Amino acid sequence: MSEQTYDYIIAGGGTAGCLLANRLSEKPDTRVLMVEAGGSGRHPFIEIPLMLPKLLGNPRFDWMYKTAPEPHLGGRTITLPRGKVLGGSSAINGMVYVRGHRWDYDNWAAQGNDGWAWSDVLPYFMRSEGWVGEDLQGHGRNGEWKISDPGMRWPVLDGYLDAADEIGIKKTRDYNCGENEGAQYFQSLILKGRRQSTEKAFLRPAADRPNLTVVTGAMAERVVTDGRRATGLVFRQNGQSVTATATREVILSSGAYGTPALMERSGIGQADRIKGLGLEVVHDLPGVGENLQDHWHIRITHRVQNTTTLNGRAGSFFGKALMAAEYGLFRTGPMSAQPPLLAVFARVMEDAPAPDVQIHTSAASYDRVGGPMHDYPGITSSVCILRPESLGHCHATSTEPAEQPEIVHNFLATDYDCEIAARSVELVRKITAAPAMAKYAPQETSPGPAKTSREELIDYARQTVATTFHPVGTAKMGQGADAVVDAKLKVHGMDGLRVVDASIMPTIPSGNTCAPVVMIAERAADLIRAAA
Repeated sequence: MSEQTYDYIIAGGGTAGCLLANRLSEKPDTRVLMVEAGGSGRHPFIEIPLMLPKLLGNPRFDWMYKTAPEPHLGGRTITLPRGKVLGGSSAINGMVYVRGHRWDYDNWAAQGNDGWAWSDVLPYFMRSEGWVGEDLQGHGRNGEWKISDPGMRWPVLDGYLDAADEIGIKKTRDYNCGENEGAQYFQSLILKGRRQSTEKAFLRPAADRPNLTVVTGAMAERVVTDGRRATGLVFRQNGQSVTATATREVILSSGAYGTPALMERSGIGQADRIKGLGLEVVHDLPGVGENLQDHWHIRITHRVQNTTTLNGRAGSFFGKALMAAEYGLFRTGPMSAQPPLLAVFARVMEDAPAPDVQIHTSAASYDRVGGPMHDYPGITSSVCILRPESLGHCHATSTEPAEQPEIVHNFLATDYDCEIAARSVELVRKITAAPAMAKYAPQETSPGPAKTSREELIDYARQTVATTFHPVGTAKMGQGADAVVDAKLKVHGMDGLRVVDASIMPTIPSGNTCAPVVMIAERAADLIRAAA
């Protein structure tokens, strides 16, 4: 490192960090350091959308976190994929662009977070967006992050879309307009058959700026503080500890698991926990690591007939060769599109203020994500529970930054969550029984038609639910005793320290979280520059 004093230090080069590095280094006289524990985001497995299963569970790309034994799932531990490269989880996720519902952000504002209502955040969604396609109101065309309609459709998914419409879940052209109820193919974070991670969209165009330093393979150990002011960051690289100084701000962008653990290693958090780590308390802040929320999902699989799905296309050497040739020559075909292609947003609970479930539908079936596909044509409906009541926590267990924190999600802890789990299976059964699906003769293979009672469906959920890997909330934005940051994302009671990632969300949005995190980073960049 040629210099060790910067205006801003960003701890984490993930989904939010890459955008921040771009925006904060736009002024040539502003010196920015971004520290990322993972490696490069350049790899064919990242670029090619259908290579997603090669990323998950691969230590080159994935931190491979696991929960502690989950108390409401019979002690099961749940795999928690997290991106271990520049671009973070935007480099290993399902590549779907979902903003959520306007109610989500209006609710944030109603909790006392001025500036975070739907009308406030929409311009920030639009600023980063480079929509490719027909004109859609409320979408940006000039942003670096390219978004498009998927380049792949399957007849059975067209039938699923028609079937949802037949039962009253109407087709919508744009579920990102603020009202997401309805069904449509996902908008994709893919351009010409290649994944659009935030590293690709925002960091690469800024990488040659002399005022931007990006350090990879470097674990953030702790924030350096002078009383109640953050003054720098200690990180470990090649076995050595390096201290960098920030003259303006230290910005934590290590995600809903990484950020609270880093704060606790820095003496900021619940006093008893910090003392338990053998550290001095810099700032007793009870909300750090609490309020953990995540979307969990239930998978329903069907065997289908009279059609081809990805199972058949990828089930033979010849089929794989044809797919590879189509992708290599034209950047089209199954390899050019994300596995979950179709979205269904619906309400299954009475008085829901917005859709409370989201079905990710894939033209493939398998027993586990990333596992081998079945040897017959099949589809999978992964029902994501959009606003679960269950809350968990994430806390550091060691001063060693490489040690995974303790993570407990408490999935299915409430009666509401159990009820919505059962109703989600019933919704999928209703869609697949609609006339438009009759030609495909869907036969439910999991959980299976024999499971019909509430008790059986809830038991199935306890045995099989998994994360949709959307953790948020562990550095909650707000004003109450459990809040960690204010509406400008400054850590309560600290100077020079801000959090910019999914951990600031007070409640989880009604959809995938990658787009909201980019919006948060975009708005944070304005807040940070205004403060300067």
